[in-house]
Amino acid sequence: MLHTPRPVHDANATAGQEELGNLPEWDLSDLYKGEDAPELQRDLDWLKQACADFAADYEGKLDDLGADGLLECIRRDERISTVAGRIMSFAGLRYHQCTTDGGRAKFLSDCQEKITEYTTPLVFFTLELNRLDEARLKAMYDENAELARYAPVIRRIRAMKPYQLSDELEKFLHDMGVVGDAWERLFDETIAGLTFTIDGEEMGIESTLNLLTDPDRGRREAAARELARVFGANIRTFSRVHNTSAKEKEVIDRWRGMPTPQTGRHLANDVEPEVVEALRDAVVSAYPRLSHRYYELKRKWLGVDKMQVWDRNAPLPIEDPKTVDWDTARETVSAAYRAFDPRMADLAEPFFDKGWIDAGVKPGKSPGAFAHPTVTDVHPYVMLNYLGKPRDVMTLAHELGHGVHQRLAADQGELLASTPLTLAETASVFGEMLTFRRMLDNAETATERKVLLAGKVEDMINTVVRQIAFYDFECKLHAARREGELTPDDINALWMSVQAESLGPAFEFMDGYETFWAYIPHFVHSPFYVYAYAFGDGLVNALYAVYEEGTDGFEDKYFEMLKAGGSKHHTELLAPFGLDATDPAFWDKGLSMISRMIDELEAMEG
Repeated sequence: MLHTPRPVHDANATAGQEELGNLPEWDLSDLYKGEDAPELQRDLDWLKQACADFAADYEGKLDDLGADGLLECIRRDERISTVAGRIMSFAGLRYHQCTTDGGRAKFLSDCQEKITEYTTPLVFFTLELNRLDEARLKAMYDENAELARYAPVIRRIRAMKPYQLSDELEKFLHDMGVVGDAWERLFDETIAGLTFTIDGEEMGIESTLNLLTDPDRGRREAAARELARVFGANIRTFSRVHNTSAKEKEVIDRWRGMPTPQTGRHLANDVEPEVVEALRDAVVSAYPRLSHRYYELKRKWLGVDKMQVWDRNAPLPIEDPKTVDWDTARETVSAAYRAFDPRMADLAEPFFDKGWIDAGVKPGKSPGAFAHPTVTDVHPYVMLNYLGKPRDVMTLAHELGHGVHQRLAADQGELLASTPLTLAETASVFGEMLTFRRMLDNAETATERKVLLAGKVEDMINTVVRQIAFYDFECKLHAARREGELTPDDINALWMSVQAESLGPAFEFMDGYETFWAYIPHFVHSPFYVYAYAFGDGLVNALYAVYEEGTDGFEDKYFEMLKAGGSKHHTELLAPFGLDATDPAFWDKGLSMISRMIDELEAMEG
């Protein structure tokens, strides 16, 4: 049942450093002082022994335990997860700070291999847990309230029961996990090592992607064409990574008897397949009234006959390009959080003051943004690539939302704190919405309001429409890979098949855009992760509508929801707000909020 924390990535993060003020850096000493810290070696030694002792004490004996014995067993497993999670969090965060540093890459790899080796004897635990009689388990829950607290995590583990293999095969797959991790690292290191030349200046992928939001259309086009050139030059490597990852998944899914490539993700997210399909269908059917309609508006604003890919995230011509320094960004987000509830701002404050944020853009640093929960007896860390754009302020609000959520859920303990991805986006998107609404309320002119509204609509389209298009691309990719090896042209064609449908008739696509699937990390690291963004956005839009209605006690209910972590199913968490994600009409509520914003933008044209 080993639980290793993973960062929660932002779907829309831009990259970040000029006149931005004093950008904070991580202080990882709350985990360990360094690679050679005696505490780190002590924990590795403890972990090795603890895993061996656990296997000796419990393997083949789970069925003989009473309620008290099973509780002690789970608590020992939880302690192992905490120590392993602390080590891997430290190694992973150091690596993200500079993925091109060979020493950091080796340290991460060595830690992964040691922990895989130490924890292999634990594989029996979930297998034997799944073989326990359901009625007997329920009787033990009735007997011991502390054991019953772990029922949700045991339920999620037992959901895998139909798909588990023999004990020996499960141990083999556990050991082979480091091979899959190596392909992920190849992807990360290839992306981090790419260089792009724009107007004689050499830059990395973050700064180049950032140029797609430049006010100068020529600069945007140059960046798009250079991205296409470099992706094209490396397309064989990216194609090999995707082919291998998808084939590995297909083999494991086939052996497990998984009915679809998406099944494993749905189980991990504790969400029913029909709920995800209802979300997907609602979004796809809404393309015409969301993305198609908005981009037609934007085409007129930009004064072009056809939108090009380099216009998708372009600033509006009426937009005053401004750089938001770090202190202003901090104040904006903190004030929005505080206006909702002072507790929220208080929970966010240490991130700024205690080295819990790494904000600046640096060579070799991982692209994008994320919040990493680490382990429940430390605290989360937030990574940004802050460039001072208004969008970067929203990314800060987003990642701090994750951080607040992770802090509140920590009291649940290591096994119950972690939320499924579908719910992991709740606090982050809600934090963004609070920040956006505050900025909108403070808009001094109609032009400023229009720019803010358009920016929010674009973010929502990127989070909902674009991510569902990504999900459809992945579904097609994995289905096609089951039929055989995919050439780069095959993958390119699958990518383009979802782009025109989702973006609409306002666009035409340059030669080379067909390779832009290559840099999306989620496809490699977490297949089918992307629908969680759309799930989270739709959920929060419905939740925010309840908040706007002035529902009594909303703030307290909201904090209780975040504190629950992964201890409750989404139906239980949403019930106090009168919401139900299993209702197909639920998703239309969230999508209608985006539609209403586009209505307002259209009305401004009149």
